Amino acid sequence: LNARPSSKMSTPQHQMFAELQGKYAAEREKRLRDDGANQYIDLSRSEQFRHFRVDPWVHQEVQPQTKEPILENGSQVEYLILGAGWGGILAAVRLVQNGVRPEDIRLVDQAGGFGGTWYWNRYPGLMCDVESYLYLPLLEDMGYMPKHRYSYGQEIREYINAIIDKYNLRASGFFGTTVHSLVWNEQEKNWTLKMTHEKPGEASQQMDVHARFVYSASGVLNWPKIPNIPGIDKFKGHIFHTARWDYEYTGGSQDQPDLVKLRGKRVGIIGTGATAIQVVPELAKWVDKLYVFQRTPSSVDERGQRPTDGTWYKEISAQTNWQRERSNNFHGFICNGAEGAPSHNMVDDGWTKMPSYRALIGGPNSPTSLEAIPSYVGGLHAIDAVRQHRIRERVDQVVKDPQTAEKLKPWYPGFCKRPCFHDEYLPTFNLPQVQLVDTNGKGVDHFTESSIVVDGQEYPVDCLILSTGFRSPSQDSPAGRANLTIIGRNGRNMDDKFNQQWASLHGLISRDFPNLFIFSALQGAASVNFSFCLDQMAQHAAHMILQAKAKAHSNQISIEPTHEAEEQWSMHCMMRAGAMAAMSGCTPSYLNNEGATDKMTMQERMSRARLAPWGEGIEAYLKVLEEWRNTDALEGLEINVKDGSSV
Repeated sequence: LNARPSSKMSTPQHQMFAELQGKYAAEREKRLRDDGANQYIDLSRSEQFRHFRVDPWVHQEVQPQTKEPILENGSQVEYLILGAGWGGILAAVRLVQNGVRPEDIRLVDQAGGFGGTWYWNRYPGLMCDVESYLYLPLLEDMGYMPKHRYSYGQEIREYINAIIDKYNLRASGFFGTTVHSLVWNEQEKNWTLKMTHEKPGEASQQMDVHARFVYSASGVLNWPKIPNIPGIDKFKGHIFHTARWDYEYTGGSQDQPDLVKLRGKRVGIIGTGATAIQVVPELAKWVDKLYVFQRTPSSVDERGQRPTDGTWYKEISAQTNWQRERSNNFHGFICNGAEGAPSHNMVDDGWTKMPSYRALIGGPNSPTSLEAIPSYVGGLHAIDAVRQHRIRERVDQVVKDPQTAEKLKPWYPGFCKRPCFHDEYLPTFNLPQVQLVDTNGKGVDHFTESSIVVDGQEYPVDCLILSTGFRSPSQDSPAGRANLTIIGRNGRNMDDKFNQQWASLHGLISRDFPNLFIFSALQGAASVNFSFCLDQMAQHAAHMILQAKAKAHSNQISIEPTHEAEEQWSMHCMMRAGAMAAMSGCTPSYLNNEGATDKMTMQERMSRARLAPWGEGIEAYLKVLEEWRNTDALEGLEINVKDGSSV
């Protein structure tokens, strides 16, 4: 793992550290596969399994009746936002707050309504895993108090729709629509988007729409995948993905998840990640038999769920800018490592007690030379080893059967997979109807018509639930991540630029792709609270656009970075990329594209380093952006007006 133990360790500690690294490496080796990400079927790109991605909620969404179509072939739009989840919604809200009319904005999404991941995911037990007082944006603007420390999915979706109504964006949503391509028109200074609009029971409609400014806010984990296991197409029991929960089969609903139709049934669930740990306890309440098929156990700490204390919330929310201050304090703990954290922990949750997570999101005093990396990585592994030991001890304390407990222990650094927090998941394995089927890192062998087979043993099930996650965000360019073809100035394909040498300004906008704002962590910032990242990008994009219009005294403009500015920013990101060096050697997951990133050549690794989020952490990144905005010069941006003039 290229980790050098801390010089502060005693000789026995050095030996224990080496033994632990050996154990981690052995467990990782079990899970590495030659087919890598190809062990999964991407549902967005599969015709054979397209039934898995059908929208089960579209008939429940009520859209506003308008005299004219929201969009039609040939429509001209000032702001077109791809995605109606948090990223797209916050992009629209920040524009409206800065004086843009809601009727000049369109949010386009394949889904049947607003919400993004909270539209699609409605499985029982669904909660946010960052405290709701941080995760739910705009709480001060909305004057809203979350009902629980960790909001449930139904409440989050309702809150999203309350935001939409407050900012009069209901009529701006255009749903059931797949955008295929964007092509830049240099003469008109706008984008042409080819899209297909579908309504249940109607013929699909092909459309060309023109937009001055486009936001790509399609999300990070938005394309469900299923395991490419032999015989999956032959299985005759009921089967569905957690991102398309089938309440018609299970009984219940999101707001009343009584899964009464599962009584007397044998149910299997494949996957034990962040979704499954919430689903498993709910399934166990209703089924006759539950098989939990596990390849890699999650690292599961306490969540500490509880109702919000109204008196406490009134006190903290009385302070101006309280939510931003709370976020700053939160990041002070997860980004500063074991030292340098604030004196007072406002959030006091599992995240703030995991200083090693900066391995994934960066933080102050990260290494800036190759020579400094081994000791830095070793320090992260050392502090993480203490936490992971406690996590494994917790398994022994909660799970009564020693053999089951041993199989539920995570043998990898805690930052290698999304850490989990839950109060009921581990106790569920003490129930007589619940059986853990550990595959020793290999996964399921194959399916029969009625069973799942592991190591030669058949497990008959009536229903199989696939909690197998989503396409890795590290696989594609920003265009590929959104399933788009993006052609910029002079016919430049975004995929080509990404594969050759990606560059951007602030991780938000890239040369030769004017007026296109991309919401992602590439050359931007990362946090466990991604809704916060999205909000910061939304605010920065609104500033860029509206200040550029003001300087040009025109709406008909194009804005993009100069070559020098985006190259300088990319080099700054690469210089700080050592902050993420500890991810090398991690157990396979979506974070490292199932181990593929460790197989890269040195040249590929250097190119990859250019893509890294800001290595000093999100608060340092935001300080850079704030200083840039305060100069009011839009330094590094090239502004051109349709009449041929430049600013």
